[in-house]
Order: sequence, then C-alpha cells, then structure tokens
Amino acid sequence: MAEVDVVIMAAGKGTRMKSKLPKVLHRLGGRALLAHVVHTAQQVGATRTIIVTGHGAPLVEAAAAAPGISFVRQEPQLGTGHAVQQAVPHLSGEGVTLILNGDVPLIQARTARELVMACGGQRLALLTLSVADASGYGRILRDEAGAVTGIVEHKDATPAQREIREFYTGVMAAPSGLLKAWLARLTNNNSQGEYYLTDVVAMAVADGVAVVAAHPQSEAEVTGVNSPLQLAELERVFQMRQARQLMVHGVRLADPARLDVRGELLCGSDVEIDVNCIFEGRVTLGDGVRIGANCAIANAAIAAGAVIHPFTHIDGEALGVQVGEGALVGPFARLRPGAQLGAEVHIGNFVEVKNSTLARGAKANHLAYLGDATVGERVNYGAGSITANYDGANKHKTVIEDDVHIGSNTVLVAPVTIGKGSTVGGGSTITKDTAAGSLAVARGKQVTIANWQRPVKKPKG
Repeated sequence: MAEVDVVIMAAGKGTRMKSKLPKVLHRLGGRALLAHVVHTAQQVGATRTIIVTGHGAPLVEAAAAAPGISFVRQEPQLGTGHAVQQAVPHLSGEGVTLILNGDVPLIQARTARELVMACGGQRLALLTLSVADASGYGRILRDEAGAVTGIVEHKDATPAQREIREFYTGVMAAPSGLLKAWLARLTNNNSQGEYYLTDVVAMAVADGVAVVAAHPQSEAEVTGVNSPLQLAELERVFQMRQARQLMVHGVRLADPARLDVRGELLCGSDVEIDVNCIFEGRVTLGDGVRIGANCAIANAAIAAGAVIHPFTHIDGEALGVQVGEGALVGPFARLRPGAQLGAEVHIGNFVEVKNSTLARGAKANHLAYLGDATVGERVNYGAGSITANYDGANKHKTVIEDDVHIGSNTVLVAPVTIGKGSTVGGGSTITKDTAAGSLAVARGKQVTIANWQRPVKKPKG
C-alpha cells in the first residue's frame, strides 16, 4: 500500500453523554473509544497518526500520547472540514490520507485497508452504508449511471434527498496532495455556517477525480457513540464479537452473552468459562482451565488444569498473579498483586493472598490472610490465621518452610520464620522464629472457674 497518514477526529464535546469526561475517553471493552481507533490506525500501518482535539484537549492528549502520534487542536470548532484543515501541516504531500472518527470504535482494520486500497492514491474513496433509515447522516448523491457526484448533509438535504438510504459514514481515504488542495477551497456557505469535509466530493468530481465507495461488513463498524445508551449497545456488540472469536478457537462459554473481556484473553485448549465472568488486562488460561461463575480476573496467568471456583476475585495489577498447574482457588477467594501459587495449591473460601509465594501442595482452605509471605511445600495453613505483615510504617516478611502445620486462628507477627516440619498450635500469636520440627504454642493459659454465675438483668422500676 501507499504511505498512509491517518487523521482521527476527536474534538467533539459529546453533550448527550452528559459527562465531564470527553466523549472519546469513555470506555468500551476496557479501553477508551479513541484507543480502539488508534489501534486500527496502527493495524493499517499508518506512517503518521494525527489526532484532532478540541473539547477536553489536555485530557485527550495525555490519554492518547504515544510514539508516532501527534496532536492538533481545533479551536473554535467550525465543522468537519475545519477539523481536517488543522492537520494539513502534518500531512505528507504524497500517499493517502485516511480519515477516521474517534467516537466510532469498532471499525475493523480490514475495512480501513480496503478503503485505502480503493483510493490507491488516485481516487477519492468513501465508506458508505445503506440502511432503512439514514436520518441525521449525509446522503450519497449519484448520477443516472450510478457514479458518486456528491454528499448532502441531512440538515441541507431536500425532502427527496432525505429518502436516500445510502449514507456517508464519516470515513474517507483521499490522495494526500489532492486533499490538501480541496481543503484549501472549502467554504462555509451552508445553513450551519460550517466547513463541511463532505464538500470535497463535489470538488473531486469537478476536477475529474473518480469517486468510489467501499462498504463495511456490518453497521456496528460505523456506529458512533453519542449517548450512554449507544455506548452500552456497542459494548454488547463488542463483547459478542470477542465471545465468538473465543468459541471459534475452542473455548466453551456457558453463555456468550454473559462474558466481558476488557483486555486480552488468551486461552489454551478445553477451557471452560461459566457465566458473568469479567477479564481485564492480560489474562492467560492454560489447557483445561475451568473458570466458575461470577469471577473477576485481571492481569493473571493461570496454568493448565487449574480450577477457579465461583465468585473469586483475582487482580494482578502491575505485579501480576500466577496460578500453578492443577491449583484450586475459591469460591470467594481473593488473589492480589504478587500472588504466586505453585502446582496443586489450594486457596479456599474467603482466603486472601497478597505478594506471597505458595509452593507445591500448600493449602489455605478457609478464612485466612497471607501477605508478604513465602510458604513452602505441603504447608497446611489453618482457618482464621493471618500474617501480621504491617507494623504501621513498613511491611515485613513471613517465611513458612516446608511441611509446616499452622493451627487455626494463629497470628504470625512478621518478620518471622516458621521452621521446616514444625507445628504452631491453634490460637497462638507467634513473634519469634520457631525451630524445625518443633511445636510452638503462644496463648494464655486456660482458667476454669467452677459454679460461676452469669450476671442477670436487674428488674425494671
């Protein structure tokens, strides 16, 4: 393909979103609308990507800043043609300029590439679509032979023109040199007093430049987001697209309509995912992994054969979470950043693990907390036990060596090491290291008072 410059229009306020956040920064599938469009530009192989900002420009520019991206501001905002005029100094005099919209997130790279190919550096290529009701969109005007002769905006269209079903989607590809010349000739002689980008179509026809049309695979590709309702509708389209792709590769989804992938989900063979699960960031699921209902998993690698029982929350954030082969987690468990579970580890209901490593076969089955700990193989960590890892200013490490048994309701006050093969009696508060093979008990002596009477309420009055 010819050299491609991509201009992304992202200056609009988005009044109907009823939000202080610029419209293009609202999220779909876990990413800003604009981020989806930038990704498409990257897939097309853009030489330069120029984003036109306006409303909330500092926020938009901070969110989208990346190598190869430049910004221009449209202030004031005087129409789509005026927006592209701001990008002219950044455009090459050769090749193709592809114009996309920052609030139209689902356009596919294949569609964009086909439009660029249709342009070929010589023709003006428009992305158009025919629908039953094109209200609000610019209509495609054709002559008797079917050749495109222009676009008329809905606000300026006659009643007869408003009956036309084919509309312009707002996406075009043009020879860069010709586009610059056309933009310089734009006027605002219309009912809105704006500079319409669509006026370049009539200029192309007048200059003898062929105008061709290409079409998206689906209407969703060219659907813009102008309200929370439209955003929610596109979210479901996006998620169904994700679900179908997963199922094509063999993932078994209990209900594809009840899945949310808000990042990158990579699955091995024979993976099963129950309903209402949310995946964020980068998540990998090894062969034979089973995810129970109502789990939220972010930034985690779950190895083959592991089972994540229902209502489990895993969030690795920047550190990530690792779950080993054959491990069992949940239900109602929580794995926080830095949790690393070895093979066949068991983490049960209402157990929280943070920045801790558990070696093969270790078990914490009930109502426990492990923070900043190293846990050896085959350790049994009793119900209600915790590592007291924070002294009010600093975090400290707990080391539990292989084959240790920690009794229920134990507090391990870090820094402390529990020696290999030792046992800690239930209800103990351990503040000192224990020797290998020992029994440590640290609790108050039981006192029994015979014939003790409970207090009774005094009679009223």
